[in-house]
This record gives sequence, structure tokens and C-alpha cells, in this order.
Amino acid sequence: MTGSPRRRLGVVLTAVAACVTVLVPIASSQAAATSGSHRVPKTVVIDGKQLKEAKSRLDHGDPALRKAAQALVARADGWLGQGPWTVVDKPKPAPGGDVHDYLSQAPYWWPSQPKTPENPWGCPYVQRDGERNPEVDTGTDRPDIGKVVNSVSTLSLAWYYTGKKQYAEHASTILRTWFVDPATRMNPNLNHGQFIPCKYDGRAIGVIDFSQQYTSVLDAIAILDTGAPGWSKGDRTAMRAWNTSFLDWLVNSPFGKEESAAKNNHGTFHDMQVAALALATGDKDLARKVVLDARGKRIDPQIAADGSQPQELARTRSWHYSTFDLVAYTRLAAIGKHVGVSLWAYQGPQAQSLFKAVDYLLPAATGAAAWPHPELEFYRYAASDVVHAAADAGDRQAKAAVPRLETPPGGDLWALRPAAEQLDSIAG
Repeated sequence: MTGSPRRRLGVVLTAVAACVTVLVPIASSQAAATSGSHRVPKTVVIDGKQLKEAKSRLDHGDPALRKAAQALVARADGWLGQGPWTVVDKPKPAPGGDVHDYLSQAPYWWPSQPKTPENPWGCPYVQRDGERNPEVDTGTDRPDIGKVVNSVSTLSLAWYYTGKKQYAEHASTILRTWFVDPATRMNPNLNHGQFIPCKYDGRAIGVIDFSQQYTSVLDAIAILDTGAPGWSKGDRTAMRAWNTSFLDWLVNSPFGKEESAAKNNHGTFHDMQVAALALATGDKDLARKVVLDARGKRIDPQIAADGSQPQELARTRSWHYSTFDLVAYTRLAAIGKHVGVSLWAYQGPQAQSLFKAVDYLLPAATGAAAWPHPELEFYRYAASDVVHAAADAGDRQAKAAVPRLETPPGGDLWALRPAAEQLDSIAG
């Protein structure tokens, strides 16, 4: 596999102006005709009512949202000239030969021998935790699925708030290309996620390639479902079928079951993804069960009495993984609201809770103290979204900390998409 430029499908879109002007509130009649502002999106993580309220405030010129809206539009404009992407344009297919199978490479595994004609990979591969092998960005689908997720979530929100159809139409094209069109769609499995050359053709751990981010796609689809131009009933039906098949794979496949049994962030993210897919495809009973089970299955063993997360603190990137695991927890708590379960209110046998876990991060998140654990590259802003989530859920310490948070690159979008994201992605 090489790092040569990869083919891209579709017509190249016209580049947009680099300068983003101040977002002008849309007249109510225009908004009703061109966006879904008149309907509450049936999102699975984001609270759809909050989106509608934010849309109304923005339409009426709320100055507090204007800055966030400008940042959102700038991001969306940046995606208009990119994509769509597809799994079929890899230089080589995944093991087994099906070009529609997703493929990614383990990010922290490195060759230990010189690469030669007899040993082109430099095998055997050895693990270097937290150190990302640049090979993972060439010849696999991992970079492109990140672009799919980030683009469609940003573009769908930009359409929802501005009513500009080009955002919805491009998001629709990206989704159709990756998930729907027979010639370019991905098979709904992760049988070849995070393979290790000369060792494994795929691993259960590769499930996290999707579980850490796919819920954003589910919310983007729900936003488009409110009446977006370019997104049809057929698209909606096809995506629901794909999600149903993917959910079945996550629950019943050997890799899915193995990932569900993981004791660290992998298990948390698996639960979050299953609950979200169950809710999106109409299985509220399964979604509720997963959230309820997370109390004893996840919070009790994963969060200590002081709020620390011992499994994540053992990593070389302890700050990253502590915030990362809480992204899964806060999103799972948001799903819980949709099915009548308050994960924020739960306390374990040692009084451990999600509030305590977030509060444990606050000294470092606000810059009041250094992070006292191993971290190869500390980004203070990584905690911003989970602190916002805790504050919105009623944590007084988190609420007091919000003004002292570091703004993430590209702006703080919490007011327009109140759902925690991994802000310091190291894609591992």
C-alpha cells in the first residue's frame, strides 16, 4: 500500500469563498421553506428540542449564537469542495478480496524489521502505545470514514441553521456514496478493522473506528430527515436498512461480542453505539436495556471513588483517553434521556458517578493545575465538551468551570450541537 493520491468519485464542486460573512438571520418564511426548523429532529444523541430552540434564537438574531454559527458555516464551507468518499477506491481490497469491506490498520503497531522484497511490511509488528504509525493513513479506509462523519454532521447542521440547500445536498451525496449506492457502498460490518500486517486480518478492537463517531452520522440523518433537499424517502429507507444490518453485526458477530466485553473505553463506546443504533432503528427496549446495564457493567468498575478512570490512566495518553471515555459516557447519558434513564443521576457502590469523573478533570481542564498523569501530548481543550455536558446536566462545579475552558480549534460549537465530541482526535 502506498501514499499516492487516491481517486475521488463525483463531480468536483466549485470552491467557496474563503471569507465567511456574518450569518444573517433567515426570515421565518424562508426558513420554513428551505430547512427543517418547523420540525424537531428525531436525533438519538443531540436533544432535537434544543436544536429547534437554538434555531429559533438564531433566526431572531441572538448575538450569543452568532459567533458559533459563523464557526459552523466556515467548517461547512470547507467541506463543500471535498468528497464524496467510498470504500471501493482503496489501492488494495481488504483480506478476502471484497472491495466493499471496510479496512483499517492498527494505529499503534509498528514494523520492527527493515522492509525488504522478502519482508515488504517489515514484520513482525510491535506495539508502541500512543505513538501513531503514519502507515494507517495510507491505503485504508480509516481517514475517509473520519471525513464522512465530520462532513455530514457539519453540513447537516449548517443546512438546519441556515436553510442553504447546498449543505444538505452535499451531505446527502456523501451519505449515499458511502452507505447506499450499490457500486460504492460499504458492507455493514467491521470484519477487517485495525488489522496488523502479518498477524491479524482484522480485530474486534477495530469496532471503535465506528463506535467513537458513528452516532454523529445517526444525528445527521435525523436532521436531514426533517425535510432536507436532496435527501429522499428512498435514502432514508436505505440508511435504516444499513443501520439495522450493522446493529445486528455489532450485537451478534464474534467481534461485536468481544468488543462488548472490553473493560475500558472500547466497551463504553460499543454500548453507546449499540444503544444509539437501537434507538435510531426503533428498538427502544434494547436501547433502554443497554443504558440501564451500563450502570453496573461500566460505571461501577471503570470509575473510581475519586472520579478517576484507572484503565485510562494506565495509558501513555491518559488525558486523551480519560476525556475520550467520557465522550462515550456523556453521549450514552444523552441517549438515556430519550428512553427515560438518567445515567447522570446514578451513583455506584463507592459513590462513583459521571459527575465525579468529569469533576476529576476540572483542575487540568481549566488550567488551574497540571494533569498529574502520563500524557505524550496534552491538549487542554479536549475536555471542553464533556464539561459542557456535565454543566448542562446540573453539575455546579462544571458549570462554574465553563468560562475557564480552552476554546477548541475552529471554535466552540456546543450551543449549536450539544453533544460531546472527541476534540483532540489522535484516531486511535
